[in-house]
Amino acid sequence: MTITRPDLSVFETVESEVRSYCRGWPTVFDRAQGAHMYDEDGHAYLDFFAGAGTLNYGHNNPVLKRALIDYIERDGVTHGLDMSTTAKRTFLETFQETILKPRDMNHKVMFPGPTGTNAVEAALKLARKVKGRESIVSFTNAFHGMSLGSLAVTGNAFKRAGAGVPLVHSTLMPFDSYLDGRTPDFLWFERLLEDSGSGLSKPAAVIVETVQGEGGVNVAAAEWLRALADLCHRHDMLLIVDDIQMGCGRTGGFFSFEEAGIQPDIITLSKSIGGYGLPLALTLFKPGLDIWEPGEHNGTFRGNNPAFVTATAALETYWNDAQTEKQTLTRGEQVEPVLRAIADEHPEDVADVRGRGLVWGMELRHEGRATAVARRAFELGLLIETSGPESEVVKLLPPLTIPPEELDEGLRTLARAVRETT
Repeated sequence: MTITRPDLSVFETVESEVRSYCRGWPTVFDRAQGAHMYDEDGHAYLDFFAGAGTLNYGHNNPVLKRALIDYIERDGVTHGLDMSTTAKRTFLETFQETILKPRDMNHKVMFPGPTGTNAVEAALKLARKVKGRESIVSFTNAFHGMSLGSLAVTGNAFKRAGAGVPLVHSTLMPFDSYLDGRTPDFLWFERLLEDSGSGLSKPAAVIVETVQGEGGVNVAAAEWLRALADLCHRHDMLLIVDDIQMGCGRTGGFFSFEEAGIQPDIITLSKSIGGYGLPLALTLFKPGLDIWEPGEHNGTFRGNNPAFVTATAALETYWNDAQTEKQTLTRGEQVEPVLRAIADEHPEDVADVRGRGLVWGMELRHEGRATAVARRAFELGLLIETSGPESEVVKLLPPLTIPPEELDEGLRTLARAVRETT
């Protein structure tokens, strides 16, 4: 595809240097539908990024769009803080009946603010309040957000450095397979907990992603997650699962931890919970943990009513039966052999292929190679991002609703991009 460099002058002169995604995709997008985005010159791009996992149901999903338009046209409440509204009531009732009850979950629902990092901040604050302790344990290569509390439990050195102040009251432990299986799981962690001379303050909670998306698509085994849940229970620590990117069906089940058969004490959701790309975040927790005082944690935009509307429509459309989960797993089975074939074709370049459901990563050996592949893919009409501490992993996050033929098209484009950057 031939791309004429667009006029980016206003972005370069007025917008902050902090902008990032637009640097890898130097065009001006104008429209989007399904698994495609279109720039202002009419070029089509197959989207294997999906708003960093915010658009699990695709761009401008027609069912969700209709619900949103109908709500706006009848002058439904747009901004309501945490006031009771019909949109919020319908969402809570639908979420309880469609998601919580079928999974034997009685978690309370908190609206902490519009983004994932708001949900994480609320989870950390609540865990400390409940247990009366300051320390939180997180894991190597974790990513939990860009505000100070979330950064303190994030592993990436570049992102942590942006805080400008010491990030304290957190301790990092090895994620699953971080030590390549040379040490039994949680040996170090448990030894520190049991030794009064270890210097580790007893943690209030442990926060974990079942699949580390930004960390490089590192997949925790179900056995590892069950062992972690058991460790938390035995040592009186709350288990927080950050399901902001991997929840809402990304790995198959609605929650990414379902495969492991665990029920976390606290769960954070954002990104695709709103369905349509509208900001919404939830912090879920077991009822006994709900010791908040009214207004103790609040925010101006913690009740996004248009997002309640599209979130409800998404739940009703995609989660009343097991079809979405089955389709996602089937699409994952479509992706994996193609990525492994690429790895077999380029053994000197591809170090590993890993993923679950419709999140996949292909780790490349040489510095800058993954970035080069993503750049070439863009030139060929495919949007993919990189992840991992050195941006060494090509990361695939296509919409869950992507048709199989479009998924095949994107995978062929990826294979070509790898081939043409050797």
